[in-house]
Amino acid sequence: MVAIGGGGLWERADHPFDPFILSLARRERPRVCWIGTAGGDDAASAARFYRRFAALDCRPVDLTFFPRELDDLAAFVRDVDVFWVGGGSTANLLAVWRLHGLDALLREAYAEGAVMTGVSAGMNCWFEACTTDSFGPALAPLHDGLGLLAGSACPHYDGEPQRRPLYRGLVDEGFPPGYAVDDDAALHFAGGELVEAVAARPGASAYRVGPGSETPVPTRLLP
Repeated sequence: MVAIGGGGLWERADHPFDPFILSLARRERPRVCWIGTAGGDDAASAARFYRRFAALDCRPVDLTFFPRELDDLAAFVRDVDVFWVGGGSTANLLAVWRLHGLDALLREAYAEGAVMTGVSAGMNCWFEACTTDSFGPALAPLHDGLGLLAGSACPHYDGEPQRRPLYRGLVDEGFPPGYAVDDDAALHFAGGELVEAVAARPGASAYRVGPGSETPVPTRLLP
């Protein structure tokens, strides 16, 4: 699991998160699947994904629900090594995935060794709870994530001014403790346990947030 806080991932053709994520895959030339549900399966985002990953040693594919074009979703999911989830509405993503049964299929794929990664909503979805702007311009808590990772998540920690005070306040008031991640930083988990934080620029980091506390996670700058 690689949970990315945010940042201009598509503006850099040689973004260091790409080879890092691919290095975790279980097969050589892994099949990497773009899932743009949170953004309404925006075609421009899918095109940017294909431009990036077509140049890497992998096999890029995408999964859409607007419209759904697959009959056998389970067979498709079983053949994917890396699931790359884009940003947008976390609440809409979860609703669509559950309606089509993708949530259960992703849970099975994760248990079988597939890599799960994503940015913003694509970070939020893996946790039990998160902060999101899915319900309007103001940030709000969301309590029913997939729960593949325990606790809560807050992306864009240094990128949007309302993120830090809202998240700290929620956790202080009883929201599940968890992790906050800056733009251009990511958390790498294995077996549900934190392995390390990585970053694509100096100064980007991640934090463990509990009631009355915020502790930086040691962060490795990727080459």
